[in-house]
Amino acid sequence: MDYVKIAQTTDFIVDQKKKIAYEGKEILLTKIEGRYYAIDNKCTHMGGSLYDGNLEGNTIVCPRHGSAFDVRTGKVVKQGKILFIKVRVPDTRSYLVKVEGTDILISPSSE
Repeated sequence: MDYVKIAQTTDFIVDQKKKIAYEGKEILLTKIEGRYYAIDNKCTHMGGSLYDGNLEGNTIVCPRHGSAFDVRTGKVVKQGKILFIKVRVPDTRSYLVKVEGTDILISPSSE
């Protein structure tokens, strides 16, 4: 399996999340309890930037309608709402991540 370098561990001295541009798309890279995770940055409901949402433990919350995704797997853990109506939100794409030295690498193939 091929991996590509997308960031450095030193990018996470203060921040727990980072938005990465890769091959014309944005990836949300997070650091939780010393481990790194990568998912598509775009909410699968209406395309909101997950980076702009709140990272709460292992969950990132879309700032547009409150859909929540597990950053470790890309799975939806809470459906969003428009006014009082729940919306159906599919899972987002996740990527395999590994660290070599200070380099953070992802596999372009999704899990």
